[in-house]
Amino acid sequence: MTENSEIAARLAALSDKELVGVLLVATAERPGFQVVHAALLGLLETGDAKTVGGVTPTTMPTSVHDAPQLHDVSGQVGGTSAVPPVPVPPTGATAPTETGGYSPSGVPTWGSVRDKVEQRFGTAQGMSELDQQTPAGRSADEQWDAREKAARERLDQIRKSLHGNDTETSGP
Repeated sequence: MTENSEIAARLAALSDKELVGVLLVATAERPGFQVVHAALLGLLETGDAKTVGGVTPTTMPTSVHDAPQLHDVSGQVGGTSAVPPVPVPPTGATAPTETGGYSPSGVPTWGSVRDKVEQRFGTAQGMSELDQQTPAGRSADEQWDAREKAARERLDQIRKSLHGNDTETSGP
């Protein structure tokens, strides 16, 4: 069984109310699915998402004759629709071109990449500053300074010994 068919089988096993809950979570804060999310919220508000007992994924679909009749509610006073109303965006409002730092085609924007780099740099800089304030960090800094001082002293000794040899050989 493939991964997609396993997911489909698990979703089919859920009750309507559970499936609506899963879909609400999956469509939350996704601009491309705002209409679907609103429709799911409408299902919850109207109470149309009811649990149907005895339905399993292996149940054969009902025939066309067994399906309930849908009445046309257009023009009827007091008629209710089985489909919840879908919110329509106001006219004149432009759709966002980027969402969450990504273009509509899914490519990260320069601004989002810059923000991530700046955040990581700031985190690293802050961690090094905090690390220097700990006893282990101070000890490492002191060790570094001691090694640096010893290296400078040794370099000075080497230079003096080389300069001392130069003066002895140049004076016959």
